[in-house]
Order: sequence, then structure tokens, then C-alpha cells
Amino acid sequence: MTTAEIRQRPVGELLRQWREHRRLSQLELSNQAEVSTRHLSFLETGRSTPSRDMVLHLADRLDVPLRERNTLLVAAGYAPVYTRTALDSPELTEIRTAIRQILTGHDPYPAVVVDRYWNLLDANASASFLTAGAAEHLVGPSTNVLRLALHPDGMAPHIVNLGEWRAHLLGQLRRQLDAVADPELVELYRELKSYPCDDEEPAVELLPGLSNLIVPLRIRRCDVELSFFSTIATFGTPLDVTVAELVIESFFPADEVTRAFMTSL
Repeated sequence: MTTAEIRQRPVGELLRQWREHRRLSQLELSNQAEVSTRHLSFLETGRSTPSRDMVLHLADRLDVPLRERNTLLVAAGYAPVYTRTALDSPELTEIRTAIRQILTGHDPYPAVVVDRYWNLLDANASASFLTAGAAEHLVGPSTNVLRLALHPDGMAPHIVNLGEWRAHLLGQLRRQLDAVADPELVELYRELKSYPCDDEEPAVELLPGLSNLIVPLRIRRCDVELSFFSTIATFGTPLDVTVAELVIESFFPADEVTRAFMTSL
């Protein structure tokens, strides 16, 4: 289902969809939102029209992302309230400055910034070391970091623990789908699942090894096996759709060999 099709649906149907997606009964949501079950039922069936404040109130209790809160408002006949500012606009100068500080400050280790769909928005100099050798069609202006990582023409041939890393990335994307229920991400997930993987992990939760506390990215570069772990950072109190969807992923050396090698570069 496309975003346009979703916007054409009644707001009550969308609210019910989000409630069911969050696995809440009408009683549970009514208790959390402090509204009567009867009123909530009337809103979902279209017998009552929610006010703008009620739409935002229920969206907040359902933890609906900002982009979809705007969709709910439009479906209810109201104007969107959350801006969607281009990252290169003057309004986001301070945001870009903060991102650039984080990226450059993280050298000599890789760090990237992606949007909701895992499209690359910015990266530091060290990130190019990880992606060296990837096909041109994967590293152009519309680079998708998940596609780049798992595609057979991308980083996949150089990833030593491809099955483990693939299971980690797909699991991360599944959890994102649970949060945002975006059809475009569903299509990305299906595409990534279709890529070949000789050492594919079984479809179960990853089990830790005897010495592993986290899932590492083990990649071979210059005849050296490097090992990284990553952290994810987001902006804490966003009121703009673009800012809310920014993700900064920073890679750190998981062993002394990787630390020494990256420092020597």
C-alpha cells in the first residue's frame, strides 16, 4: 500500500491500524489516553470526528512517528503541524554543524549519517575505506547503506561474518518496521532478503559466542581482518520530520589490530 493510498483512508481507520500495530486493545489505549472506550470506538468507526488535539493526543500515546502524525492530521481534515525541512536549508545549519562535528571528530574510524530509508546523507573520510571496491551503481548519489552492505557487488564479498552481520541488519530493519510500518521499508527488507548469502544464519535470534558481547562487523581490507562494533545516535527532542529521522552510526574498533590499523591510515 502506497503512502497516497494510506492518506485517502479515514482517520479512524488509520488510528485503529496504529492501535492494532502497537498490539493494544481499545480498553488499553483508552486507559493510556484517558478517554472513554466508547469515544475511542466512535472515533475508529467514523461515528465521531476527532479534534486536531485529539489526533495528536492519541498519536502521542501510540508513539506514532512525526511523519505519520502529519498523515493522521491530513486524514482528519487538518493541516500538518510538523515541518519537513530540507537538510541543506538555512534553518538546519546548526543541525548540520553538529553532525559534521560528530563525523569529523570520529576519524580515524568510520561514521555515517542516514535518513529513515537508510539513504546516505553524509559520512566522514574513514567511511570510504569500508566501502572501497563496491560497484558504482551502489555508491552513487542515492547510496543506500543497507543495500551497499549486503549486495553481492557491494561490501558483502569482503565481510568475513556475512551471515551474522546480515542477520543483525535484517533484524534491525524488522524492528524499525515494527515502529513505523512503512511500505517502502517493507520493499527494502524484501530486496535485502533476496540477496544471496552462502553462510546465512538460521532465522532465529542471534546467539552470543563465548567471547562476543556484541555483533561485530568483521571485514577484510588490505589482507587484514578488521573488526568493528557500532553505536546509533539520534536527536533527542525533534519537532521536524527530517531531524527526527536522522540517524548517526559510528563504528569503533573491536580489537587492538583494528585500532592500530585505522590509526595508521
